[in-house]
Amino acid sequence: MAVPTTPVLSAEDSGEADPAARLFAKWGLVVRAGTVVDLRVAPGWQDKARLGWGGTGTPASTVTVHACAPESGQGQWMAFVGGTWVAQAACVPLIVTSNGQNDSVTLGIGLPCDKTTEP
Repeated sequence: MAVPTTPVLSAEDSGEADPAARLFAKWGLVVRAGTVVDLRVAPGWQDKARLGWGGTGTPASTVTVHACAPESGQGQWMAFVGGTWVAQAACVPLIVTSNGQNDSVTLGIGLPCDKTTEP
């Protein structure tokens, strides 16, 4: 799986009624074909941030993305349109689970993350 390495993702008014989804930062999620990836906002952030990709409808604090197995001639990676919603500009910690392994990712939504401190 690949996430943006940009220090700051631009956040715009989302128009969502949910206070935790007031701003939206659009970014693509790239997943190896044939893989299932679970993404969730870190504990303590469930009321401050939401996620969504691939037309999931309602932004949620946890999202599962299924990248279908490639067919003959298809690429080994699949891209999903979506992003992160936040209550306000923040350095948002995410937990990514795939193939039984957990990884942490921090995204600067509307502001840069200070790499010397925890969000």
